[in-house]
Amino acid sequence: MTDLSVIVFAFNEAENVPAVLAELVAWLRAHEPSSEVVFVDDGSSDDTAGAAGRALEGFPHRVERHATNRGIGAALKTGVRAARGAWITFMPADGQIEPDAIATLRDGAKNVDVVFSVYEDRDDGLDRKILSAGVRALIRAVHGVTMRSDGPYLVRRRIFDPDDLPPDTFFLNFELPIRTMAAGLPHRIVTIRCRPRLAGSSKSKSLARIVGVAKDLADLRRRRLRRAVKLWRGG
Repeated sequence: MTDLSVIVFAFNEAENVPAVLAELVAWLRAHEPSSEVVFVDDGSSDDTAGAAGRALEGFPHRVERHATNRGIGAALKTGVRAARGAWITFMPADGQIEPDAIATLRDGAKNVDVVFSVYEDRDDGLDRKILSAGVRALIRAVHGVTMRSDGPYLVRRRIFDPDDLPPDTFFLNFELPIRTMAAGLPHRIVTIRCRPRLAGSSKSKSLARIVGVAKDLADLRRRRLRRAVKLWRGG
């Protein structure tokens, strides 16, 4: 039985994949022997999927590939659907999250079903800080939640239902924390390190994303209200 599935998502990261996956596999062999890697290539135009297949050879894994770039949320949902582990976590293929973060998440999973993470120190520049501050302000305004979740989280597979999480964008990484915190469900928050990416540049630094997040937040609010009304009516 597979205890842990690590979903690694990537878009045009062929340059980083060999080193990132080699480090991850070595760590999993030593610390999580009952684990697998689910690699999701989100429509890359380079050899990301091929590099992943070669790097993961000999270790339990699956490589999924989107024909077009659909977004981080879509990649996570594809990974979860393919995962066989009782627990799920995820990381990007850029090398910023070291495998030791998995141990920190696992240590935090005592008596809770969800563990979120915040970064000890991350300096992605002024534009990323403005983006992050804008997103958190929107979350507080729309949902009344002070977001404390920056990086990957660890969650029981039965809790993460891809069919109940519509966003295909990176907003999906916020939706589960928002729902969990707004409902007051038991969870834990741990601190992990974030290091510079191995090569290339981030594909998520865009102030225009705040507009997209605002739309996703409003959509989540409507869905939560509809669900509350349905429960109130006994439906």
